[in-house]
Amino acid sequence: MPFKNFKNKLLIFIILFSIFSMPISTFAYSKKVVLGGENIGISINSKGVLVVGFYNVGKTSPGKDANLQIGDIITKIDDTDIKKISDLSIVTINDQEELQITYLRNNKTKKTTLKLTKDKDNSYKTGLYVKDKIIGIGTLSFIDPETKTFAGLGHEITEKTTGTKFEIKDGTIFKSDVTSITKSTINNPGEKNATFNQNEIYGIITDNKTTGIYGIYQSKINTDNLIEVASLNEITLGKAYIHTVISNNTIEKFEINIIKINHNDKTKNILFEITDKRLLSKTGGIVQGMSGSPITQNNKLVGAVNYVIVDSPTMGYGILIENMLNDLEN
Repeated sequence: MPFKNFKNKLLIFIILFSIFSMPISTFAYSKKVVLGGENIGISINSKGVLVVGFYNVGKTSPGKDANLQIGDIITKIDDTDIKKISDLSIVTINDQEELQITYLRNNKTKKTTLKLTKDKDNSYKTGLYVKDKIIGIGTLSFIDPETKTFAGLGHEITEKTTGTKFEIKDGTIFKSDVTSITKSTINNPGEKNATFNQNEIYGIITDNKTTGIYGIYQSKINTDNLIEVASLNEITLGKAYIHTVISNNTIEKFEINIIKINHNDKTKNILFEITDKRLLSKTGGIVQGMSGSPITQNNKLVGAVNYVIVDSPTMGYGILIENMLNDLEN
């Protein structure tokens, strides 16, 4: 299930299923990891200030006139580094009519001149809508007790307006409690409604990758919940379980049925249906915020929930846990 973004409902619903072969590898991670399932708050900061839209000042749009595009990341104005929106505000309040903009587009550094325009209040405007942070909730997949690293979500975080992966500078995961559930219906995925406490930090996010979010776990690690990682050839069709939170922060186990196993994709590897009647009654299927919920089979960790099929929300996809472990090691 895609990561639930409170500010921008950050959703990618993938319905296609492709086939890919991935060899069994030997990784440096632990043979046993701490099983996740906790509901977590997620906050990530961009590498600069992300352009997400434009507005007109009078009859002109300064941002468009400067040939900036949605998805560009502003990293410098004149000689000042831009790391957050407040940096941009400080620069633009000066009585300058032109700004030299340094920005990233497709990871390439470019430059342009932004000609500011005065509005009716006689103040200079950039004509840009920008963003520097995304906050939402998801699910912790596992913790490696040896390296004290963690993984979650099972898919990348994207910015809703641009539809592209959010390039992060850093971020945190923190305490979050589920207060209620909005049930899923056909073509209308539900969501976990939650509160969070950003002061109770669990860990630092270092990477936002195609396979999930990764970072350093800083809170106390409970090794009472260690679980062995399944090899690819141990995963079978049939009964399995997802571990997730539907109330407060109590992790519960719910039965699913694995319909198809797909070794030939980076993220969409396990096609499954929810068979647990209690979960279906409570959620209607997969809901926003379940992203990262670990999948177990025969008391081994095999994957994590990451996508829902919107026209059949009782069905979804999971990523193979080895794909996440591989990216965690890298």
